Amino acid sequence: MSVDADLRAHVGRNIGLLSLTQAIVGSNQAIIMAVGALTAATLAPDKSMATLPTTFMIVGLALMAAPATKTIYALGRRKGFMLGASIGILAGLVAALAVYLSSFWLFAIALSIVGASAAFGQQIRFAIADSVPEEMQAKAISLVLLGGVAAGFLGPRLSYITKDWIGGVEFTGSFLIIAVLSAIGVLILSQTKLAPVRQKQEGDAAGRTTGQLIRVPEIFIPLATGMASYALMTFVMVAAPLAMVHVCGHSPEAATTTIQWHIIAMFLPSLVTGHIISRLGTHAVVGIGMLLILGSALINLNGTSTLHFDLALIFLGVGWNFGFIGSTTMMAKAYRPEEASTAQALNEPMVFGTMAVASISSGYLLDNLGWEAINVMVLPIATAALALLAWGDYRARQARRA
Repeated sequence: MSVDADLRAHVGRNIGLLSLTQAIVGSNQAIIMAVGALTAATLAPDKSMATLPTTFMIVGLALMAAPATKTIYALGRRKGFMLGASIGILAGLVAALAVYLSSFWLFAIALSIVGASAAFGQQIRFAIADSVPEEMQAKAISLVLLGGVAAGFLGPRLSYITKDWIGGVEFTGSFLIIAVLSAIGVLILSQTKLAPVRQKQEGDAAGRTTGQLIRVPEIFIPLATGMASYALMTFVMVAAPLAMVHVCGHSPEAATTTIQWHIIAMFLPSLVTGHIISRLGTHAVVGIGMLLILGSALINLNGTSTLHFDLALIFLGVGWNFGFIGSTTMMAKAYRPEEASTAQALNEPMVFGTMAVASISSGYLLDNLGWEAINVMVLPIATAALALLAWGDYRARQARRA
């Protein structure tokens, strides 16, 4: 993929600004992962519904994934991302009001709006991948996602520091801060100069359809591993704070700290993930990610101390990083330029739809089957993803020999 001289001059600046955006706006999701379920547990008519608002966020993200892609392609990347961050301002205000009024269902609706806002932000990784030469894609994606390290520190800490600031109602301030962070995100995004989206021109090749793309192994495999990475991470992460506080008797502060380390582990490896992919290849890196997710489940099955939770969630975060960045890089290399919008509109709803199912089932299964069952269920899915990767790697090796 070639880029003009003007675009090259802005690549480093855009990576920095988009990484900063990930740090600021990404803190919104970190806040919800840290205190969303704990807040909902104080509002819900039944404890088994405590993860439902977080699930609403993920469902909002999944439902908005395809429309967000189309909106970005219609408005252009900068305006599209700014619109997404602006939606986050509304979401934070509604969420804070819901907590202040003790309205469980309004809180769930507010988090679905947070998810809709996040659907735009998820496209940032494709925006930077499409803005650099192919050999730079893995490193560029990694550097942008590195902003999540700051989100891992900032989000959970802000949620805990501000939880009693508004009207004496616990956690109201934690969600009001989402509106503040989103407004800052709009200002940062206004300074970006991203590569324009590619609009189809008369005479362009039609490209493959969605149905044709999903049958191509080079598309299907990263789609499946991306789904597995995000779904398994969500499945365990959403249940973990509830398991720590309501099952194992640990403090909310301990749960917040565990999620903080988990989010840092999700993004800190981005410093080196691109380099590792360049050395080992995407299949190997995604495979390592799946092995780390398996290791996380095994740690959880061997104890329930805060140390067990901390180590398991760190393994889970690093596993997600390798699995998700590797899958994204694999996907970005598999479609042709004229197929970008079709491939991305296929990938996003599938990945985040699976993530929504994982979140929905997580709270229910924790309440009815227990923490151990949550982790046992991780094992066959991660193993199946490893088998699929091995098959894909075998096909790639055979193709190179041919």
